[in-house]
Amino acid sequence: MSGPLVVIPTYDERENLPGIVARVRAEVPTASVLVVDDGSPDGTGELADEMAEADASLHVLHRRDKAGLGAAYLAAFDWALERGYDPIVQLDADGSHLPEQLPTLLESLATTDAAGRTPDVVIGSRWVPGGSAVNWPRRRVWLSKTGSTYSRWMLGLPVKDATAGYRVYRADALRALHLEDVHTKGYGFQVDMTWHAVMAGLRVVEAPVTFVERERGRSKMSAAIVFEAMGRVTAWGIARRFRPTRQATAEANHDRRPSRA
Repeated sequence: MSGPLVVIPTYDERENLPGIVARVRAEVPTASVLVVDDGSPDGTGELADEMAEADASLHVLHRRDKAGLGAAYLAAFDWALERGYDPIVQLDADGSHLPEQLPTLLESLATTDAAGRTPDVVIGSRWVPGGSAVNWPRRRVWLSKTGSTYSRWMLGLPVKDATAGYRVYRADALRALHLEDVHTKGYGFQVDMTWHAVMAGLRVVEAPVTFVERERGRSKMSAAIVFEAMGRVTAWGIARRFRPTRQATAEANHDRRPSRA
């Protein structure tokens, strides 16, 4: 297969799944969709199977246990690369990532910098000019901005929203990242992938998006999850100090591949 693949991880998202898939279809009719369900007890996986029977471009990857967002995406990336999809999109099932902004993110892959280079990774960013978070309490905004700022400082990341989950990857970018070296399964997965991309010398750009708090269901995010991720970032940052040559090489590569953001 070829063409874009939109990956939608699910756990207890039965209420939200049909609507989010319909919205993706409306915005990018040529895209295929992969639902990755972690054994949802509410029947999300069974509903996804029913939807797939009526839609040849909708696929379902069942995982037996709830093993974390990162693990779900890594399984999806392997699935997508084996089947030749390109590019590959990360999209939440709860509506916080607006499918209506997906065409803009995909179009960003075609933009060029002064040297004529196109992006390898596009991050839908809440914290660049034009981006925003809607209906978020101040505490959530503070946690997100602080997490991204801390990650930038500890890891030398040249992005404003390192924790953002609405992303587009070129297939070659995912191959270059050596996904077998990405071990983070939870909230820190997005930072981990950003860091691997920068270390690999890939061109990462940010495009503004509006993040909308879910209207149905319960958020799986908590302060404990965020602080656990920041603990990982701290460990990576300390390790970075002991690998100055590798980091300097990566940062030099990034300087030669400037971001639009």
